[in-house]
Amino acid sequence: MDSNTIHFRLATLPALDDILRDGARRALQSAIEREVQDYIDGNGRHVDEEGRRLVVRNGFHPARQIQTGSGSIEVRQPRVNDKRVDEQGNRFRFTSKILPPYLRKSKAIEELVPWLYLKGISSSDFPDALACLGHDGSGLSATSVVRMKEIWQGEYENFSRRSLEGKRYVYVWADGIYFNVRLTDDRPCVLVLMGATEDGTKELIAMIDGQRESEQSWLELLLDVKARGLTEAPKLATGDGALGFWKALRQVYPSTRVQRCWVHKTVNVLDKMARSQQPSAKSILHEVWMSATKEDAIKAFDRFVASYQAKYPKAVECLVKDREELLAFYDFPAEHWQHLRTTNPIESTFATVRLRTYRTKGAGSRPACLAMAFKLIESAQKRWRKLSGSALLPDVVAGVLFKDGMKIAA
Repeated sequence: MDSNTIHFRLATLPALDDILRDGARRALQSAIEREVQDYIDGNGRHVDEEGRRLVVRNGFHPARQIQTGSGSIEVRQPRVNDKRVDEQGNRFRFTSKILPPYLRKSKAIEELVPWLYLKGISSSDFPDALACLGHDGSGLSATSVVRMKEIWQGEYENFSRRSLEGKRYVYVWADGIYFNVRLTDDRPCVLVLMGATEDGTKELIAMIDGQRESEQSWLELLLDVKARGLTEAPKLATGDGALGFWKALRQVYPSTRVQRCWVHKTVNVLDKMARSQQPSAKSILHEVWMSATKEDAIKAFDRFVASYQAKYPKAVECLVKDREELLAFYDFPAEHWQHLRTTNPIESTFATVRLRTYRTKGAGSRPACLAMAFKLIESAQKRWRKLSGSALLPDVVAGVLFKDGMKIAA
């Protein structure tokens, strides 16, 4: 190849890159435009009393820079004004599957690296993995990843030693999370405790490694936070019934009420039934925890028992043994029910990297795994919203009684 040809090719590379980027931008912009229009057209039948559509276009969101294999491109996502509300009074929201909220230029290395690590990617493979995700990975060598992990481990250690004096969490959520990368054989998962403060702010309280079903592991966590100043007992705790958390909770905060997670419970109950029966059974279970009153919930609960006791006694037993704990949320403000019935604050944070059952892809550094999980939840915490009905939290703290979600007059 002569020098003139080389010069020509080098000269045309920037122009070619521009063409590729412009083509990628137009293709992505067109795809999200079609997605929004399909959503609006699909909901065209929903109108208000005056016949006006409840789902309409409403301009654009601010432009976003997206990293692609062709470089950084700018797109503008149409804004959807969806005025529909569900049975609980919550607004429907359009979320793009093509351009989800977390896919943006601000999706920093501080989020991608922990995600990749907990997926089981080795440090030496990070640049290639990042390139596949549309990030150029420039300047991210195996050595720089190791240094990054060391810094994050220090941040996690500081978090784990911080004072909790003066803190009060009205509600808490607990769960144990398994990742592709195992910690150690005797402490295979990360135990997470989150809480809602008196003003409704959700926060990570503590996170250690341990056994999900172990009372001792959870006791270590709870005794540690209490020793660091968390002396006030939460009013309600939500979690899976299989956790060793509950026995530990009775020892450390005996006055805290118990709420079983409906997502975990539904999965466990349906797992004990024939697949053909699961849709109808799930519908009744959904009716239980979505009922407006405890009385209606109990009626649906009893109907499930009567319908499946004979053929699926194990499924019924799984449900009945936690009857009171599943319905505890009815004694708290209705505005809080959507938050209290499940461990969703934890589930959603780790949804893309967690495993439902214990499975590993190889050993990782225990401190690094904890640091990576901490960074994921730290990033997610910036996007957590306050509890709905936060103004009612002082009433809960003061011991005001609620029935079916409504305050009982003194």
